[in-house]
Amino acid sequence: MKKYDLIIIGSGPAGLTAGIYAARYNLNFLIIGNFLGGTVSEAHKICNFPTQNNITGAKLTQQLINHVKELNGEIKQEEVKKITGSDNNFIIKTNKQTYLTKKIILATGRKKQKLNIKGENEFLGKGASYCATCDAAFFKNKIVAIIGGGNAAVTSALLLAEYAKKVYIIYRKNKFFRAEPMWVNQLEKNKKIKSLFNLEIKEIYGDNSVKGVKLSNEDSLELDGVFIEIGFIPNRIFSKQLGLKTEKGYIITDKEQKTNIKGIYAAGDITNNSLKQVITACGEGAIAATFVYNKLKLQRN
Repeated sequence: MKKYDLIIIGSGPAGLTAGIYAARYNLNFLIIGNFLGGTVSEAHKICNFPTQNNITGAKLTQQLINHVKELNGEIKQEEVKKITGSDNNFIIKTNKQTYLTKKIILATGRKKQKLNIKGENEFLGKGASYCATCDAAFFKNKIVAIIGGGNAAVTSALLLAEYAKKVYIIYRKNKFFRAEPMWVNQLEKNKKIKSLFNLEIKEIYGDNSVKGVKLSNEDSLELDGVFIEIGFIPNRIFSKQLGLKTEKGYIITDKEQKTNIKGIYAAGDITNNSLKQVITACGEGAIAATFVYNKLKLQRN
């Protein structure tokens, strides 16, 4: 069985950037990702990545993937099921095969958080969605609502306004606290969008598809679609499996991106960093790959 110097688990910005650096360090490495690009690939617009004033998440993801491949990096779309072993002898089992590696970088990111209300699962794909970028075009001239108040919710509302005739953005607080002012300014100027504050969704209802939502003030709102953008939670499966130290579910790393388990590094949105952005994910991926290279170089000498 082929043994790698490094296997990177996760193919979002952190994992792909780690791959770029690993390739330049001439490491024998592999990137394994169940969902190529991660959640950023669903982003409608990214306007704060250096040199990119306005780029879709899908396009930025493809550029990162192309960069890895131009450096002859290996990417496999598989799902990692189990990690065992120890430093210099890790065993990674996927849904397709088994790999051996000396070091691991975990870049598994986060997943969309659910409301956990009545009708959410029943109407998924029938008017309820977690991805405006994927589904906005299906709601041309329809009435829709976005649930949430962060950047993802605000940018989703702006995207949907390009298709829908009316967009409600429903937020449980009295104003937008987490969204960037630039996005909020654009939203407030858009006449198709109406903000509803101090409200929560209690139920999504309908028959064969979404017909509306019931609100915390006992009112109902008739809708054709509901988009849920209430934040993210970390992918914890490997943290629990490996006994990694975490903070609110996010992996704790040091300045070299090392975890408490020797030979395992972490980078990107899965770590306990204070800024979950593409640029910080890329930075952590670069740091992790660099210190993996340094450690392997010492071992060879």
